[in-house]
Amino acid sequence: MAKRSTLFIRIVEGKNLPIKDITGSSDPYCIVRIDNEAIIRTATIWKTLSPFWGEEYNVHVPPSFHTVSLHVMDEDSLSRDDVIGKVSIRKEALTAKPQGLDCWMNLTEIDPDEEVQGEIHLQISLLGDGKVPRRLRCRVLEARDLAKKDRNGASDPFVRVRYNGKSQESVVKKSCYPRWNESFEFELDDPLADSLLTVEVWDWDLVSKNDFLGKVLFSINRLQLAQQEEGWFHLGPDEPKHSQDEGTLGSLRLQLRLRDETVLPSSHYKPLTELLSQSVGTHLNGNWPDLIMLIDETTTSENRQEVANNLVKLFLGQGLIKEFLDMLFKLELEKTTEPNTLFRSNSLASKSMESFLKVAGMQYLHRLLGPTINRIFEDKKYVELDPNKVELKEAGCAGLHRVQTEADVIQQSSALLQSYLSELMAALLQSALYCPLLLCQAFQQLYRQVQARFPDAASHMKFIAVTSFLCLRFISPAIMSPKLFHLREKHADARTSRTLLLLAKAVQTVGNLDTLVCCSKEPWMVPLQPAIQQGISQLKDFITRLVFCQESEDLDLQTRMSLRCGSMEKEGFLFLHKTKDKCIPMTSPFKKYYVTLSKDLLSYSRAQHSKKSSFISLPKIRAVEKVEEKCFGSANVMQIISSEDSGQQETLYLDCKSVNELNQWLSALRKACSHNANTMSCYHPGIYKAERWSCCHQKEKTGTAGCDKTRHGVTLQEWYDPLDPDLEAQLIYRGVEWRRRPASSRLLNTVRKADVLTSLFRILQDLRDAHAAVEAKERLKYRNVFLELQT
Repeated sequence: MAKRSTLFIRIVEGKNLPIKDITGSSDPYCIVRIDNEAIIRTATIWKTLSPFWGEEYNVHVPPSFHTVSLHVMDEDSLSRDDVIGKVSIRKEALTAKPQGLDCWMNLTEIDPDEEVQGEIHLQISLLGDGKVPRRLRCRVLEARDLAKKDRNGASDPFVRVRYNGKSQESVVKKSCYPRWNESFEFELDDPLADSLLTVEVWDWDLVSKNDFLGKVLFSINRLQLAQQEEGWFHLGPDEPKHSQDEGTLGSLRLQLRLRDETVLPSSHYKPLTELLSQSVGTHLNGNWPDLIMLIDETTTSENRQEVANNLVKLFLGQGLIKEFLDMLFKLELEKTTEPNTLFRSNSLASKSMESFLKVAGMQYLHRLLGPTINRIFEDKKYVELDPNKVELKEAGCAGLHRVQTEADVIQQSSALLQSYLSELMAALLQSALYCPLLLCQAFQQLYRQVQARFPDAASHMKFIAVTSFLCLRFISPAIMSPKLFHLREKHADARTSRTLLLLAKAVQTVGNLDTLVCCSKEPWMVPLQPAIQQGISQLKDFITRLVFCQESEDLDLQTRMSLRCGSMEKEGFLFLHKTKDKCIPMTSPFKKYYVTLSKDLLSYSRAQHSKKSSFISLPKIRAVEKVEEKCFGSANVMQIISSEDSGQQETLYLDCKSVNELNQWLSALRKACSHNANTMSCYHPGIYKAERWSCCHQKEKTGTAGCDKTRHGVTLQEWYDPLDPDLEAQLIYRGVEWRRRPASSRLLNTVRKADVLTSLFRILQDLRDAHAAVEAKERLKYRNVFLELQT
């Protein structure tokens, strides 16, 4: 049994942000932090006070997290980025709204006394003769992950213990992982009075004011019940002191939803998985798949995309994705009477096909669109076809003494767009050789079923059925928002965004296989008509090649290029440094390598296709963690700690380009190693140099516990995540509203006669009973702990 907490974050837009640049505008971006650990950085939206991001993420968080915060910053090229404000949401606010939050939230000023992090290890006890305690002892052992307040990337923390107007202090220099190991004692004036013991941590500064690092409060009456408390305690902020009025820093529109799932052992989900698989298989014998029909009818529009995504992943894991999609196509065609409305709604079939394309076709999409998208970003040309939107000052001059006219701009723009479109359609035609086999088979089924369902309709309907997914729901959205499909690290600027939008419109026109409709609605698209007509011919040729290709053709290439669902795959150039017993050199120790994460290995070589490479077996990895910024002068360094057969420990350091790339590699490696047996519970976030650890100043290199806990729980959800059938079955169980009455009377009469409802309700009741038993066990556990404290 495992507990899984997933936080959905959608950063929509901002408004009324303050001016930070001399141009009268700002260049805002957001940093998302989970308990002050930066995990996401959005793209910068240039020269605006009302930015639109539209970025969404799914983050797997540990159940013990406290706060999610979003810091809005203004990017500056020549100086340090300016702070605009922040939004903080406590975990309690998210759990109180299980349906999620969707609202505007005012930015508040960032108060240094609130920006605290870390934990402190304390042992507090009451001492005395007999039953009445006379003295209070507070032993301060150590702290970890304190905020960095000094320019050297560390702090000089001192602890201050206060009780009844008296205080005692102790300081440790240059460490965010201090070890005090000191005891402080106080006389209890009135043992029965409810007073407070305060433990504060500060950063000592010689010249300026000391910086607050956090505090913990203890009630003396509570201590009298327990007599002693020991453990790691989360450092809390001081009282907020916002100087600006609420709302003067602008606001953010956010969508957040926290979902806590208890994933039961596999045996509990096996009956549901088998019933779903049987329902998919029944249509092969001419019977209607009652269970899938029931899910289709009872799933609401709000959670249909999520349910579709979970079903796609579950059937991918079962090897039944072809049968599942084939069945959904038949259900959709059975309900459709007018060919022109086919797959136009957000049905379960449409949403499932969208999810399938993203999971199984993302590598294919990157290879297909990558060259054209990169060319557009590198050209940075002004492109505009609409005469009402042409800006001659943006277009520049045609020569030394002649300003470009509107006709010149449209002519040049038309030539550029036709060049981009021709390049893309030629690449699409060639991609029939390396399109993943699963995608080919899905498009084959769709084409043939539409042809059989509407034999008298226009001959192009079977092509439109394929293009409605391939062009309109997959390729065009990726062209308009390349960052959201991981084609680019940053959003495009305004000029490039317009070029991408016009190219996406052209691709949509090609996908509709009809230039007349587009030209009647937007007559300024007429100059692209020759390239669009050629693109339609190439698109039909591409679909014909996919539909009529045989599985035996070029099978080796198909196998090599098809996505291996369930395996973790990530690759790219990174800067690496490997160390065993060697000291870190003074100069930069990192060298550029091409790193590949596969199902069982992490390999790296000096060139992308080099035959000489080193590797680390994933089961030997014990920890994957961040490194302190002061160690290498970079905030984006991570370390991979592994053990060799001889028992010797080895550390590999990886320097990433950005916080997003860092967290993507952290997430991929942590998920790939999630089932490793010999993982570490604590580690050193610093490096061993000058015969001591830079983080906590310990002198023993090995054999002692690290000074910080490992963070296996914080990961980003990605399209290449390994399949987890138990989790997908749990999400289907939670996501489908099984008690809703089906809208179709035909379906209701069908399932009443079938045994599927009896089996389904028995399985659902067993799952409810299993979850209820787990919850009762948890309540009993907490009750026993409470009774033990009372006694």
